[in-house]
Amino acid sequence: MGLNVPQFIEEAVAEIRRQVKGRAVIGLSGGVDSSVCAFLAREAIGDRLLPVYVDSGLMRKGESEKIEKMFSDFNLITVRAEERFLAALAGVTDPEDKRKVVGETFIRVFEDEARRVGADYLIQGTIYPDLIESEGGIKSHHNVGGLPLDMEFKGIVEPLRDLYKDEVRAVARGLSMPAEICERMPYPGPGLSVRILGEVTRERLDVVRIANAVVEEELKEFMPWQAFAAVLGKATGVKGDIRAYGYVVAVRAVSSRDAMTADVLELPWDVLRRISHRIAGEIPEVSRVVYDLTPKPPGTIEFE
Repeated sequence: MGLNVPQFIEEAVAEIRRQVKGRAVIGLSGGVDSSVCAFLAREAIGDRLLPVYVDSGLMRKGESEKIEKMFSDFNLITVRAEERFLAALAGVTDPEDKRKVVGETFIRVFEDEARRVGADYLIQGTIYPDLIESEGGIKSHHNVGGLPLDMEFKGIVEPLRDLYKDEVRAVARGLSMPAEICERMPYPGPGLSVRILGEVTRERLDVVRIANAVVEEELKEFMPWQAFAAVLGKATGVKGDIRAYGYVVAVRAVSSRDAMTADVLELPWDVLRRISHRIAGEIPEVSRVVYDLTPKPPGTIEFE
């Protein structure tokens, strides 16, 4: 039996009211999970909710402007924290360590904002696959296994923790949220940091941000469940008859229902060629582009 959306909305709103005794901060990233939580929480506690968007510097091209516009009626607080995140990630190469660093840095930013307005609770968009992958040792999601043990919040409220992604989308439609939110492509909480193998640097972020934008633009008509670019490392290439030791960019496009499994999209050859030519041509630092053919399992959707 499928999810009873009206019943879920009613019960989720009531549960938020029951749990939150005072003011609450919600981390609003613009993805469908946190957006649904924000709509539910606003219905539940009204102006006791403080929506906070953290510009971590790990976002997609144009992401911050888009989110600020989408949630202009939410009294959204934007925190510019790029330098803080990059400093925290300096020298970090292990994927699990990255996720924990990003998770802790987010929490510290939320604590700062909560302290400023006297909020005691944090609301976040954790969903069931996040819990399964974190608790099963597959990878620590920044909002589950990546959370620090010492937090100032009296409680963390997770209204969607029992739902899969397709069920969250159904709730979004039930709340009459805009299609650009309901059908938005999933984006990892740690952002572009998990689309860079190895250390996160400003140069690598610039490369993967542009490459990611090319992939999303070129594959929009194919309506992938998720499509993106990742920086894998460096390899030898040739540009203008001169040796170029540049970045290897992987392109990934998958179909899925609930993020627990995923199949690779069989894209037309001319589309893959165009993506390759654009990424290598528009980004001087890139020498090679590859297409990832690995389903989930054995691979995860994101590279780290």
